[in-house]
Formats: sequence, C-alpha cells, structure tokens
Amino acid sequence: MKKVITGNHAVSYAAKIARAEVVAAYPITPQTQVVEKISSFCADGEMEAIFIKVESEHSACAATIGASAAGARAFTATSSQGLALMHEMLHWAANARVPIVIANINRAMGPPWTIWTDQNDSLSQRDTGWMQIYCEGNQDVLDSVIQAFKISEQVSIPSMVVLDAFFLSHTSEPVDLPEQKLVDKFLPRYEAKWKLDIGNPHTFGGLTGPDRYYELRYNLQKDFIRSVKVIDKVQAEFKEMFGREYGRVEPFMADDAEVLLVVSGTIASTAKQAVLDARKAGFKLGSLKIRFFRPFPQDLVQKHLAGKKSVAVIDRNYSFGSEGIFYSEVKGAMFDQPHIPIYSYIAGLGGRDVAVKDILGIAELAKAGKCDNPTWWGVKL
Repeated sequence: MKKVITGNHAVSYAAKIARAEVVAAYPITPQTQVVEKISSFCADGEMEAIFIKVESEHSACAATIGASAAGARAFTATSSQGLALMHEMLHWAANARVPIVIANINRAMGPPWTIWTDQNDSLSQRDTGWMQIYCEGNQDVLDSVIQAFKISEQVSIPSMVVLDAFFLSHTSEPVDLPEQKLVDKFLPRYEAKWKLDIGNPHTFGGLTGPDRYYELRYNLQKDFIRSVKVIDKVQAEFKEMFGREYGRVEPFMADDAEVLLVVSGTIASTAKQAVLDARKAGFKLGSLKIRFFRPFPQDLVQKHLAGKKSVAVIDRNYSFGSEGIFYSEVKGAMFDQPHIPIYSYIAGLGGRDVAVKDILGIAELAKAGKCDNPTWWGVKL
C-alpha cells in the first residue's frame, strides 16, 4: 500500500509493522511526531505495544534497555540534545548486548539554539558500540528500521537509524507500506537467548575485573565483524521479499567516474542530480553514498575508490580540532591502498541548504586538486 507520509511517520509505521512491543517516549523537536503517531496507534488498538511515557531521554533509553533485557522488541526515538542525554545509556545498551533500535532525527547541537540538521549529534556517539544507518529518503527510513531490528537481533548489537531533520522528518513522500504478513515472515517474533526470567535466573550487568572485561569488548568487536555478512544477507532477503535493494554503500555512476563524491543522508539525492548534470557537460562525475557508518564499509570504500583521479568527501559534520568525520574514516580506509587524492569539504551545517550548484562547485575543486588544508569550509576563516 502506498501512503504519502513524512519521514517521522515513516519511522512510526515501521515500528508498528515491525511489531515493537515496548516503546519509550520523550518528545523533542524535530522527533516529536514519531512518538505522537505511535501513541495514536497504541491508543486506537492498531499497535499492541506497551507505551511508556518517561521524564527524559536518559530514561527513555533505560526503559528500552530493560524491556529488551526482559525479551521484548524495544524502540524509541530522539534528536540532538536528547541523544546526548542518552550517552551513558548508549554505552550500557551496546555493552549489555541488547538489540534495541533507536531512530535519531539529526539535529545540530546547541548553542546557539537550533532545530535544523547536521550529523554531529549521531556521529558524536559513533564509539558507543551501536550500528548506524544513514537514510536518504522516507522509503529508506521505513525499510531501514525493519532491517535494523532483524540485523540487531541476530548479532545482539543495538542499531541507530538516522535521518535528516526537516529535509526528511517533516517532508512528505510516497512510501510503500509492506503487508503485515510479509513483514512478519521477514521479521519473526524476537526470541532472546538470555533474558531476565525469574524461572531461569541469571546475573546481568554485574561487576567484572580486568581478567574478563577485555574479552567482553573483544567479543563485541567480533560480532561487529560478523555483522557485515549478516547485513548483506538481510538486505538480500529484503530485496527478494519486497523488491527494494539496499547496500552498505550505494554507488551512482561510480564505475567510470574520474572524480567521486562520497556523501551520506539527503545530500546523496542532491549529489545524484549533480552527477547527471556533470555528465551532460562531459564531466565524468560519480557518487558513493555511505549508508552504514558502523560497521564502517572499508572493503566497499576501497573497491569503489580504486583508480579514481580524485575523491571529494562531503561532510555535514565536523570533529573540531581534526576534520570531517566521514573524511577521516574514508582516508583511514584507504591508507594502505594505491595513492588517490582525497579532499575534505564541509557543507550544510545547521541545516544550511546544499544545492546542486554547491556540489558541482565542490566537484570542480576536487577535479582541480583545490582544497584548503586540511578542510574546505567555503568561507574565509
């Protein structure tokens, strides 16, 4: 069934048809519509879930951790300062190996106070042990939430599905809502191997010493490595069942490109139009969207960047005192590969529009080998 819905409501419908059993809710702009819609689903009897109204985002994450530890499929959503308030619990969730899913609507961090988008809120959580998926459109949003539950529950690692504030969260697009029976077949009921159960008691989250802590972290990393095959398998199953294809990365006219744009989120859509315009003008431009940031797709980045004359990484984020975060990851992935010039360009912070002309300008700079050192901001500092 096709329905014209916002990105926020794509998240809500995804949680519903994924049969999330516990939803913790704390509103924050621009995420509020996600939990409002789920609240309506629960109140109207359309969704069989326990809806917990909490007093903060920290508690929202804690509630989902407890629910998942008890064997329930758990979900919540947040943005910006709300995600920052969850920080302690994000570590707890990953290290407790509970497969919860959070939708984070990218909103720039204050001050100054802002409700517009960039990626620093989610990327500042990149080392907490969560998988991260960056969405390009509203269909991607809905499908990614469903996929995230299946992937997380197979590897016992929580997932964060990330979408741009307003460019997706409040923009309506046609979205295909898959039949419930097909989703149930693709995503069966969650059966936790270990859970809080008075009939079969175990100890969770207890004290450990140096003799065991190291191995627990090693096991988490091993499962991140294992998750790559799980992700590829789940995406192949999704394509077979629903007809929509996704990848850990998604190239666009990249094979014969001389200059390659590396992008994420909604900028990926604008980059595709820039590629088409450049091709009409005889400029062999291509793009590579990074969809899964964690686990980072090093193998695919190496594959698609091989042989390019130059690469332009466009970051809607910044690691202050260093460089663009996707740029750091891409550069690191290529450190032992044949040398390719890789340039860093910052764009769209705080929701500033990134137009086709902006991306074409960046592509021309990369083609000419022009970039401020170490990062181009498009302004004089």
